[in-house]
Amino acid sequence: MAVFVALGAFLMTLAGGWTAQRVTDRRHLVLGLAGGLMLGVVGLDLLPEALEAAGAEVFGVPAALLLFVAGFLVAHLVERLLAVRQAAHGAEEHACAAAAREHPGHAHHAVRSPDGAERDGAEPGGPVHDGAARHGTGPDGRAPEVGLTAAAAMVFHSAMDGVAIGAAFQVGGGMGLAVALAVIAHDFADGFNTYTITSLYGNARRKALAMLFADAAAPIAGAASTTFVTIPEQLLGGYLGFFGGALLYLAAAEILPEAHHEHPARSTVLCTVAGAAFIWLVVGLAA
Repeated sequence: MAVFVALGAFLMTLAGGWTAQRVTDRRHLVLGLAGGLMLGVVGLDLLPEALEAAGAEVFGVPAALLLFVAGFLVAHLVERLLAVRQAAHGAEEHACAAAAREHPGHAHHAVRSPDGAERDGAEPGGPVHDGAARHGTGPDGRAPEVGLTAAAAMVFHSAMDGVAIGAAFQVGGGMGLAVALAVIAHDFADGFNTYTITSLYGNARRKALAMLFADAAAPIAGAASTTFVTIPEQLLGGYLGFFGGALLYLAAAEILPEAHHEHPARSTVLCTVAGAAFIWLVVGLAA
């Protein structure tokens, strides 16, 4: 029964990703909405669940809150380390471009492929333009790995949603349906955010779709796993706290600033508020 109900989460996640994909001409509104959804999921869903599940305190502070801060800091450190790596690669590209201008013949040879054909956009004596592609950076200098890592964390979170459905059905049918309703409702936001985050960091569309399908299938796998495995409640609470901190960093430091970068419009702010309000509504209806 739990696996069958989890199919609803699968379809809702795909619907969220499809929506994010279709409104690319209003990218600032999409990012504003995604930021609001992520803020709502962290503050109104993940963190309360983490505090309730983790329980224990460490030196007077709930373990879930410590892991929440740790998740935020780890996300920040990972992004900074990747930014340093990108800066080093950029300096290398600048040096190569300078050398190419000084030695046109060598530059022309450098941009030939193994079969002797020139690459697209290469000009004799001009700088090499494909450095970002070779070093794996996105169009805005972002590291695609950050987007993939964040999306993978969302896939794991969706799997935990499936585990919650299965565990609730073990308690009783009514409890299982209530939890399933909450999961299915907010999985629209999960699909929307998974596709948006993966794409924002410069990953190819096929990778964004692959992460979306993985996120959609995760609740089914999670629900099925409850037949064989039970995850300790404290461990699950700690994970939710850590994941919430990382997700908040992405929303506050990346998604929302990008949403207002080129279109500081009132409509973007309204989308952010609407996203948080939607999660509040979902949590309230599921209570």
